[in-house]
Amino acid sequence: MYKIIQKKALNPTVTLMEVDAPLVARKAEPGQFIILRASEDGERIPLTIAGYDREKGTVTIIFQIVGGATETLNALNEGDFIHDFVGPLGKATETEGLKKVAVVGGGVGCAIAYPVAKKLHDIGVEVHSIVGFRNEDLIILEDEFKAVSDKYVLMTDDGSAGEKGLVTNALEKLIESGEEYDEVITIGPLIMMKFVVGVTKKYNVKTVVSMNPIMVDGTGMCGGCRLTVGGQTKFACVDGPDFDGFEVDFDEAMARSATYKPFEQKAREEACNLLKMEVK
Repeated sequence: MYKIIQKKALNPTVTLMEVDAPLVARKAEPGQFIILRASEDGERIPLTIAGYDREKGTVTIIFQIVGGATETLNALNEGDFIHDFVGPLGKATETEGLKKVAVVGGGVGCAIAYPVAKKLHDIGVEVHSIVGFRNEDLIILEDEFKAVSDKYVLMTDDGSAGEKGLVTNALEKLIESGEEYDEVITIGPLIMMKFVVGVTKKYNVKTVVSMNPIMVDGTGMCGGCRLTVGGQTKFACVDGPDFDGFEVDFDEAMARSATYKPFEQKAREEACNLLKMEVK
């Protein structure tokens, strides 16, 4: 059992939890993930590690409420316990040898991009962070990104905060202005990462994408997170989640991820109804 030390709503649909998990915190690195179950009979949820404190023995997770399992997880409060919390899983983001990197995050993907930006900053890499959200109300981790970024660019679709436009607009503007990056690391919706790669390919800038499709067991046995990279079948949970963006078949990945959306919506509705009944 893993105690929830802190719970905080970052926006109406995104929640941060700090969890007491000293063994996971001891080994965790940016880019890795955990798999949890909120209760003994709960669904397995893969979540990328958003932060860790080795001294306190805590791991931070940030999740979006999209289905029944995350709705149930969000119903837990500080002092409650998560039944299972397994990790760290997957391969850590490679940072060795980098001197100047653009980190591009979109929406809740910024929760995954932030620890990568922080690690790069901590080892002396020049970090340019470009983050995008639909509107001002959905912005998360703004102060945290600013603290670890030599350059911080905030984009919103409607222009309600930062600059109006897409992260790809900001990235291309920086490249066109003469910024030379050893690597671009992008984390967010599949469609966003696809278009980021479309920009970087034009300038031949190495691009790493974090693939976080549906996972189940986190060991590669179920095949739920398979994708095609360089013409070969890979599994995000054991081969990734980071891959060379130039080699990922994004169209296939997007088609597969859309398969589960109706099931997620139905599960969320059922969880909401169950929680309402419990409150009564």
